[in-house]
Amino acid sequence: MQACTDFIAECDGGPRLNQLAGFFAETAAGKGGMPLRKPAVDTRLLPYDALLHRFVELHSRRQGFFDQHYHSSIPYRLEEECRMAHALLRYSQLNTNDVLLYSLGTAEGTMARTLSEMSRGGIRSLSCSPNEENYKCFMAFGEPTHASFFLGPFHRLTKEHLRSDKKLEPFSEGFDFILEDTTFQMYSPNRKKQIEFIAQHLKVDGILLLLEKFRAVDPGDYQSRESQKNFGFKTHYFDSKEIARKTKLVLTTMHDCQVTLAEMASAIYAQFDHCIVTWNSGNFYGLAASNSRENLRRYLSSMVYPAIPVEYVYEPEPYTDLARWVST
Repeated sequence: MQACTDFIAECDGGPRLNQLAGFFAETAAGKGGMPLRKPAVDTRLLPYDALLHRFVELHSRRQGFFDQHYHSSIPYRLEEECRMAHALLRYSQLNTNDVLLYSLGTAEGTMARTLSEMSRGGIRSLSCSPNEENYKCFMAFGEPTHASFFLGPFHRLTKEHLRSDKKLEPFSEGFDFILEDTTFQMYSPNRKKQIEFIAQHLKVDGILLLLEKFRAVDPGDYQSRESQKNFGFKTHYFDSKEIARKTKLVLTTMHDCQVTLAEMASAIYAQFDHCIVTWNSGNFYGLAASNSRENLRRYLSSMVYPAIPVEYVYEPEPYTDLARWVST
């Protein structure tokens, strides 16, 4: 109990709810950090698939303020979000029961909400954010039938909370998928406790999806990838002043809460038996972990190939077993 109390206090004191609170509030309200143009999927990088392109179109119409900032900041993250969503839709079509998805800390929860809408409840989702501004964007198209929103930080959503809230009670027995999308790195580098905390919400055979920015072993590699991101991608959406402002305001603070892939692997394998790299864009990596090899294989086989130019992809490449990579 004391360990849990200490962890919650650690999260409460993290940058996300303190030093960075103003940045997240103004961006979620569309008052700052807005791109010069709305990001759009480069469909040339995606295969032709009717289901995938239906999602791309609906997702574009459902984007809120923070999503536009976010997808203009990370090279080809928007294409990856659509790729992940398409895999979840395909996975759910082969499932006899509804798929339960928890998308934690993902601003206005556009992907989760769109998945629930498209699948007509085949995917029932819960999103969370501590920002009222994100909740307003979530509700901008009316209250969705199969998608819910918890207004609060991820560490305040406990099993007891799920059981006691009528709207959230359907999720109290656990989720089939949990997506952590650049959330942990805003609180602390304590990945072991963060993953342990959210793993309690996952079903025994569930899948944890992680997408984070990682420190490189060589600081020079890290910086060169940052330059590639800033000058090869972000300049399409932000002017140099805005890029410099965010670097000073957010990225310097966030860097202290980042970990290496090896450190992340240690935290993952304390809870899960299997973990595969699913995506890479410079210093960002996507991971999928589970204690069920079969379920993990089902999800991975539902994914189309990553939609990203090869020059942004580094080692370990997609579909690499994380344990094998760390041991080499």
